[in-house]
Amino acid sequence: MMVGIFIACAKIPITGRRAVKLLPESQMIGMSITAYDDFLKQAQVMPDSDPRAQMVKRLGNNIQAACESYLALKGQMKWIEGFVWEFNLVDDPTVNAWCMPGGKVVVYTGILDVAQDEAGLAVVMGHEVAHAVARHGNERMSNQLVIQAGGVALAVLMSERPAETQEMFMNAYGIGSGLGALKFSRQHESEADHMGLIFSSMAGYDPRKAPKFWERMSAGGGQQPPEFLSTHPSHETRVQDLNALMEDALVYYNASVKH
Repeated sequence: MMVGIFIACAKIPITGRRAVKLLPESQMIGMSITAYDDFLKQAQVMPDSDPRAQMVKRLGNNIQAACESYLALKGQMKWIEGFVWEFNLVDDPTVNAWCMPGGKVVVYTGILDVAQDEAGLAVVMGHEVAHAVARHGNERMSNQLVIQAGGVALAVLMSERPAETQEMFMNAYGIGSGLGALKFSRQHESEADHMGLIFSSMAGYDPRKAPKFWERMSAGGGQQPPEFLSTHPSHETRVQDLNALMEDALVYYNASVKH
């Protein structure tokens, strides 16, 4: 059975890029619920009494509200159909954060020092929310099904090779297999930067903090591989791209702070 049992093409919010999805989003959300719960059982989740965990949840709720307002205004609420948002902070020194399909977000304590404050962390969380809204995981999983599983349908692969399917699902969040896949991933990262900047600006967080966050990442993040070998744009490219988007982002930010 080939993966082409389900094909959809739609314009992604804000950027307008046309993206092909080969998998029902309901399947992706179902897998994310299981994977997210499994992760939280093994992680050191910070309690709600911790001020840092409170900040993550407050920030997440604010960006969620801004995202939903934008999509409602544009008649694009279908992009978050079936979402049940969750925002958790885990005690881990890794400089990282991620979001699974359906709005399942995790922030690692290791990124808080780089973020410095709530506005800095909004850069990170806006970016991760954008990945979920744009359904980048679906695109990446679809791509990996074709490359690694020869086009076998997801339901068949889940039934016959569950461990491989789970690994493929987790790899859909940034692990490529060749320059073609790496270029594809960088496109997602840049798109999430753009969308996340708008969402966080609408939530009332100063977009001018975004380039400064990536400058700090560049200063403290160690040596990066050449950009053409990386799954992410270079920090310098991100700073340039975000500065180019600043005029539009400030319109949303200034409108939010007037209310």
